[in-house]
Amino acid sequence: MRFAAAISNKLRCWSFYAFACYRGTGGRPKYIAEDWSEIKLELPLSWRTRNYVGTIFGGSIYSAIDPIYMLMLIRRLGPEFIVWDKSANIQFKKPGRETLHAHFLVGDEELAAIRLALQGQRSLDRSYVIHLVDGSGTVCAIVEKTIYIRRRESQAVKS
Repeated sequence: MRFAAAISNKLRCWSFYAFACYRGTGGRPKYIAEDWSEIKLELPLSWRTRNYVGTIFGGSIYSAIDPIYMLMLIRRLGPEFIVWDKSANIQFKKPGRETLHAHFLVGDEELAAIRLALQGQRSLDRSYVIHLVDGSGTVCAIVEKTIYIRRRESQAVKS
């Protein structure tokens, strides 16, 4: 059974590489929960991600994490919701001189809060903060993503 779960996780991770735009980021999903509630990824320092001064390029940092929360919410909320990236803010704290790691969570409580909020309003924005850390736990970058969510018109509660 563990073998089947490991293979299933590998297939979910490899699905990211089906999109050439993500493949080019250098980001590597390492774990995707079966229900898409949790994702762990890493961004190695390599010839693909290295900038002029030998650290991880800021564009690689951002592009590796860019689609993750949107995809998680699309998968977890289902087709009755519209989910779009709305904005982002990135703070570079320290140069990335080694592989960076990011951890994403969208728990059941978050889904319940979104569904509840959308009972009384047409749409909402949710903000998520991602810390990219090196192997010693030092934060190298902090990204705040704002995601727009609303029910599809056919699913919206009519007043």
